[in-house]
Amino acid sequence: MILLEPNSFVLEETLLARFTSEKPEIVDITLVDFDNVIYHVQTSAEQRTVLNLSVEMKYYDEVRAYGAEDILRREYGDYLVPTVNPQYQFTLQFNLEQLPADKAALAKHVSLIKRNVLASSFVRAFEYWESQQEGAGPLMATHYRDSEAIYVQAQHDRVTVIFSTLFKEEVDRVLGKVFLQEFVDARRQASIQNAPQVFYSSREPPLEIRHLPDLRQDESVGYVSFVLFPRHFANEEAREKTISQIQLFRDYLHYHIKCAKAYMHSRMRMRVKEFLKVINRAKPDRVTAASDKRTATGRYMRPHLRQPASPQQGESDW
Repeated sequence: MILLEPNSFVLEETLLARFTSEKPEIVDITLVDFDNVIYHVQTSAEQRTVLNLSVEMKYYDEVRAYGAEDILRREYGDYLVPTVNPQYQFTLQFNLEQLPADKAALAKHVSLIKRNVLASSFVRAFEYWESQQEGAGPLMATHYRDSEAIYVQAQHDRVTVIFSTLFKEEVDRVLGKVFLQEFVDARRQASIQNAPQVFYSSREPPLEIRHLPDLRQDESVGYVSFVLFPRHFANEEAREKTISQIQLFRDYLHYHIKCAKAYMHSRMRMRVKEFLKVINRAKPDRVTAASDKRTATGRYMRPHLRQPASPQQGESDW
């Protein structure tokens, strides 16, 4: 199965095309990423060498409480400027005449902006684990989609990540249950014992979030819990890899559900074609008699036999 990349490929290609363009042009492009994130790439007619990237995230107010602004200043501090349009939460500005030598690396780094902002709750949970405090840390919720959220909570020996995902169709619900149950069963294999523990429930929310109000508890919602142990975030390299992979779980799940449906539909269409071929071959050929002749229009002409005339009254059979 394909693995989705944590960065926005279309944003990377758009920025790289602008960074490497020999002649500055007027640009006004709107891009859409997973989880309803909108990017607006724009240059003005007065300043064609100044490129603005504005980002809209509906959940930005939530992640800002977990330190998203600190991450933005750390990763993109030289490019952050006050945003002008109230529709967007923050803006990056690039002077096309003063870019670094490695423009491809800059475009790649900027395309990770959604991943870096959404990582704020994970970073806060890992910092709480490092502090070695007793008891459970604060429960951090990020409602990154309508009726769906990510819940992160740290404890002294682990970090729990809970996804609530919504299945709008009955077929998606059945396939999603099969996929999620496979996540649970696959960890029993000896080759992947180091993977995080996975728990799945179709209606009842986990204990960590059961006290929260307005949680959906019907057949259309499922809850997936990942238990991260210190080996998954003890060093910087493992921490960054864990954040990048676990963020894409929801997109990964629904992407492969759609791929499974498309594959099954293609197989059904192929099977229907084969059945139609069998039915067509089963039609009996029309057998024509030797005496049948065709007219000029292609119709069959069959001679009608005359009936013998009945004897008239008064005549004998002799």
